[in-house]
Amino acid sequence: MMKSLQRLGRSLMLPVAVMPAAAILMGIGYAIDHQGWGGENAFAAFLITAGAAIIDNIPLLFAVGIAFGLSKDQNGAAGLAGLVAFLTVTSLLSPGAVANIGFLGELSDIQRAAFGRVNNAFIGILSGVIASYVYNRFHKTELPSFLAFFSGRRSVPIIVSGIMCAVAIVLMFIWPLLFGGLVAFGEFIAGLGAFGAGLYGFFNRLLIPIGLHHALNAVFWFDLVGINDLGNWFGAGEGVVGTTGMYMAGFFPVMMFGLPGACLAMWRMAKDKNKKIVLGLMMAAAFTSFFTGVTEPVEFAFMFVAPLLYVVHAVLTGISMIITASFSWFAGFGFSAGAIDFILSIFNPHSMNWWMLLLLGVAYFFVYFFVFTGLIKVFDLKTPGREEDTEEADADAVLETGDYGAVAKTVIEGLGGKSNVVSHEYCATRIRAEVKDYLLVDEKVIKSAGIAGVVRPSKTSVQVIVGTKVQFVADAMDEQLK
Repeated sequence: MMKSLQRLGRSLMLPVAVMPAAAILMGIGYAIDHQGWGGENAFAAFLITAGAAIIDNIPLLFAVGIAFGLSKDQNGAAGLAGLVAFLTVTSLLSPGAVANIGFLGELSDIQRAAFGRVNNAFIGILSGVIASYVYNRFHKTELPSFLAFFSGRRSVPIIVSGIMCAVAIVLMFIWPLLFGGLVAFGEFIAGLGAFGAGLYGFFNRLLIPIGLHHALNAVFWFDLVGINDLGNWFGAGEGVVGTTGMYMAGFFPVMMFGLPGACLAMWRMAKDKNKKIVLGLMMAAAFTSFFTGVTEPVEFAFMFVAPLLYVVHAVLTGISMIITASFSWFAGFGFSAGAIDFILSIFNPHSMNWWMLLLLGVAYFFVYFFVFTGLIKVFDLKTPGREEDTEEADADAVLETGDYGAVAKTVIEGLGGKSNVVSHEYCATRIRAEVKDYLLVDEKVIKSAGIAGVVRPSKTSVQVIVGTKVQFVADAMDEQLK
């Protein structure tokens, strides 16, 4: 189970890696036109729209990225299957489609709200996982001669679309119940004061992997049941100084300081030979979280590979919400709880004791750093850079010449020649090859290309440790093997 989650977590790194750029574009655009969201400034509108093109389609990116990452040979056809799976299920679960199909009769307001939010991370992950399974199972299927055109990889999107139709029918009945239950739960905890704010913060983080945090946000941030914390903050309702902002303020210490502290901990605990790989990812993720409040690049880095850390993260978020609500340390946001929104919120009439959020944030930086460091060390959690797949993983120093064709030629020779290589794929730092005859593999020849190491998990599997330039060597192998 844990290995499956770790594979899922690694497959998410491809779509997660594009988020920081999008978040920065939106953050700058929103800072330029904080009130109008681009409506009052053309350049701001340009930046916000460009960033939103990625951020708003994160579930779709997850579907494609996971399907590609979990496929056996990481073929583009698997990514296409993920796209087909996602488009099929989200189209069938759109409010208009569900109403037309008529299985549920006339839709209630809660049902319409639920189906209006099917474009979420959970649906994206589910689509990617199903598509990858179907691809791995059927991508070599041979059909009768009159259907031969649809054999192999071409059969996968067809099979996936049929499976997702069945999945959509199941979700038509389950999804509104989950969504409605969370709305009712949100109404209940809204009456618990500061402790309720803490519960909201805890479940807000805990529900992000399945996308249902939007249901809770609708209860507390918007005017679904009369709370409208975000709307009141910007004067769209009846705000109350000392109360308005209690469901937003506690996120600032976590997003601006806590998660960057977690990034530092994960980088520090990475294996020495992998620190260079992890540094770029963690720096970009920490920068994005601090300035814009977009936390997915950090959270998805450990959400699946180390679930314990994610639960601790949710608990710490809840504690931050309780503290800020109890002592009336209030700031609010229109985009997310990053530095840009924090600076702008200082001048809001509902802002109270905002400097205390900074002090709490500094404390949270060290709390996250030491807690994450301790848990990673004690439980040997496989956070980025600590996976078994990246041991012995840096041969970059001898690949600096950039002659990847020569390296690839030597690796193929060491694997026994073109005729002995059945298939190959690459991950973060290594090439995984399947060979016909393991006796033809010569590790000394492979290492002569400047390769850091060779691992042989079985008689037919060979893992060639390349380092961070693995993609370029693998691409050169593709060309030569063709």
